[in-house]
Amino acid sequence: MTSILEKSITKVPKKKVSKNYFTQETEDAIVLYNNTLDFELRSQIYEEKIHYAFFKLTQNIIHTFKFYHTEVNNLEHLQHEIIVFLLSKIHLFDPRKGAKAYSYFGTIVKRWCILYNDKNYKSKIRKVSTDELLKDDTHSYTLEPTNSNDKLSIFMDEYVEFVSVNIYKLFPKEYDAKIADAILELFRKRESIDVFNKKALYIYIHEMIPDAKTPKITKIAGVLYGVFKKNYLFYLEQGYTSFQL
Repeated sequence: MTSILEKSITKVPKKKVSKNYFTQETEDAIVLYNNTLDFELRSQIYEEKIHYAFFKLTQNIIHTFKFYHTEVNNLEHLQHEIIVFLLSKIHLFDPRKGAKAYSYFGTIVKRWCILYNDKNYKSKIRKVSTDELLKDDTHSYTLEPTNSNDKLSIFMDEYVEFVSVNIYKLFPKEYDAKIADAILELFRKRESIDVFNKKALYIYIHEMIPDAKTPKITKIAGVLYGVFKKNYLFYLEQGYTSFQL
């Protein structure tokens, strides 16, 4: 049987005229809620004074910071999860510590969303196949000369530059960094390379670093691909680059 409070949480609030959804009245209502022992009165306070503020707070943070990597199609379902979590923490709010409820609960929402978003983003990366990831509209990924407006070509230039600058963060050992730079050199010269496949990559690398062992090349190439995959998926979805190691 659904409780009064559970019904209040799942209810989608009606639109209100005022843009100031989290007011001093909301702050006072949260304090009153925490100091009230009567369950039905608490439910009434929550439904009339708090729920709309929590709903708008979660909605605004999700859209402002673009926390869109979710497991649900309807963002209101995600808001419901967050609001339930807020209610599990509402008793911890203490105005005597100097924090405003808006800031306190806003921080909780952002931290929750960051962890949730990061988890689902990594999950999405693992599920995306290589073929799907490298598919760029009608262009498939090759090292043939590409149009300067080709999204993949533009991304590759920025990717190579980013990894080159951060190469010692990825590969602290000098020898590993040398192999990684040799792989990046192939991408720098990709327009002049006629054939690009796994076998050709090893041949080119061995020409540049004769003593490089195949397992070592494979391992370093895997690290470079991991950085590529994570950042290219973000680029395709968001339309801009924001590189991360």
